[in-house]
Amino acid sequence: MRFSQLTDFPYSLKGIVAFGPQGVKILDEARFRKECAEPLIYAAVFSPQEEVRETARWILWEGAHELGVVSASIHDLYAARGRDEYNSVCVPAVNIRALTYDSARALFRAAKALDAGPFIFEIAKSEIGYTFQKPAEYTTAVLAAALAEGHQGPVFVQGDHFQVAQKNYAADPTKEVESVKTLIREALAAGFYNIDLDTSTLVDLSKSTVPEQQKLNYEVAAELTAFIRDHEPSGVTVSVGGEIGEVGGKNSTVEELEAYLDGYLAVLAKRRPNSIGISKISVQTGTSHGGVPLPDGSVAQVALDFGVLDVLGRVSRSKYKISGTVQHGASTLPDEAFNHFRHTQAVEVHLATGFQNLVYDHPKFPAELKERVYAWLQVNCAKERKPGKTEEQFLYSTRKKGFGPYKWETWTMEADAKAAIMAALEAKFRFLFDQLGLKDTRGLLAKHVKAPRIRRPAPEKFGALLANPNVFGAQHGAEEDAPGAD
Repeated sequence: MRFSQLTDFPYSLKGIVAFGPQGVKILDEARFRKECAEPLIYAAVFSPQEEVRETARWILWEGAHELGVVSASIHDLYAARGRDEYNSVCVPAVNIRALTYDSARALFRAAKALDAGPFIFEIAKSEIGYTFQKPAEYTTAVLAAALAEGHQGPVFVQGDHFQVAQKNYAADPTKEVESVKTLIREALAAGFYNIDLDTSTLVDLSKSTVPEQQKLNYEVAAELTAFIRDHEPSGVTVSVGGEIGEVGGKNSTVEELEAYLDGYLAVLAKRRPNSIGISKISVQTGTSHGGVPLPDGSVAQVALDFGVLDVLGRVSRSKYKISGTVQHGASTLPDEAFNHFRHTQAVEVHLATGFQNLVYDHPKFPAELKERVYAWLQVNCAKERKPGKTEEQFLYSTRKKGFGPYKWETWTMEADAKAAIMAALEAKFRFLFDQLGLKDTRGLLAKHVKAPRIRRPAPEKFGALLANPNVFGAQHGAEEDAPGAD
C-alpha cells in the first residue's frame, strides 16, 4: 500500500476507511491498524508532496480518534495528584529524536506489558529544529504507533522547553515572546495538549532579592499561560508546566519556588481572571541535559539531590495544590537512581539523551551510516567545537543533530538492525517504567482523564477530491457508508 498522490487514498483505503462530511469512518479496524498505519505514516513524513503529507496526517488523526486513540491533556490527572488522590507514580516524559514511529511502538509495547497508564511523548523547541520534526509530524508518528500496537485510550504529547531565549529577549522582548506564541499555536493545532514553558532563562541573579530575580520569569510565564488558555480547544485544559531553575545551575530553593508561584499566580489573575495556572514545576537538582561528556566520550556521574524534589514538591502541593516537581535531564543517570523518583514528590521525569545513545551505540546501528553522520557533523557543526574538548566530546555533544539530515536513512535501515535496536529500547522503556511506579496504573487514566475528540476538516485539496461524486462513489458505492451521510 503506497500513497504517492491524492487519488491513492480513496482507492487504496476502499473497504477500510470511509470518508464523509464529518471526517472518516473506520470500516475495518483490524486492517486499518495492521495494514494502513505504517504506509500512512511514511507518506505523512516522507512524501515530497505537501498535500499528500497533509492528507496522510489527517487520516491518521481522524482514524485514531475514531478508534478511541485520542490526543489528550494530562492536566486532570496532575490535578488529582495535587489533591493527594494518588502517589508513588512518577510520569516519564520521553523525547524521541530518531525513528519516532518505531521508537513509539516500542514504548507502547513496554507500557502494555506493564499495564502502564500515564506516559508522555515530548519534543523540545530545539529538537523540533534539528531533528526535522514539526509538531504535526511528531503527533502523527505517535498516533500511528499507537494504532499499530493496538493501543486504545488517551495519548499524551507534550511540547518540552518552549523556551524564551535570554539573548533574543534582551534584544527584542516582544519579538521573542511572539515567536514562542507562534510555536504554541502550531503545537496546539498539532494536538500538543501539554506544554512546558521555560522562561527560567530570564531569571536575573544580579537583582538583590529573590522575587526581583524571578520577576521576568513569572511575568512572561503568566503571559504565555494566558495565551494558551485563549487558544486551547474547547473542552481541553492544556497541562502547562513552569520552570524556576536552569538545568546545570545551582539547586532550586523553597524561596525561589514561592517567589515564582506567588508572582505568577498574581500576574495571571490580573491578565486573565479565573484562569487555571500551571500543573507542575521544573526545578534544578544537579543534572545536566544530555549528561556531561568526559574526554573519552563517556558520561560523568552526577550527584542528584532527591531532597530538593521532595521538599519543593511538598510545598508546591500543600501550598499551591499543583502536582509536584519535574526532573529534567535524567536519562543518563545510573539505573539505580530511577526507583527513587516515585518516592519523592517528583510527578514527572524527562528522558531523552539516554535513548539517543542507545540507538547510536547499539552494535547493530549501521557503521556506514554512523560514519556518514559523523562526517556531516565535522563540517556542519564545526563552530560548536570548544577549546580543550576532545573529538569524542565534540561528537557526543553534537550527534543529536545528525538525526534530521539522515532521517530517511535511519527510518529505513535494514530490518534486522532496526528490530534489534527497538528490542533494546523496549527493554529500557520497560525497566524505567517499572522503576518509576507505572505498573498497573492504567486505571488512573480511566478515573481521571476525559479526552474529548477534536475533529479536523479535511485538507483543502483532498476535500475537493472527495467532493467529486465519481471518486466518492467509486470508493464507497453508497453514501450511507460515509459518516455524516443522511
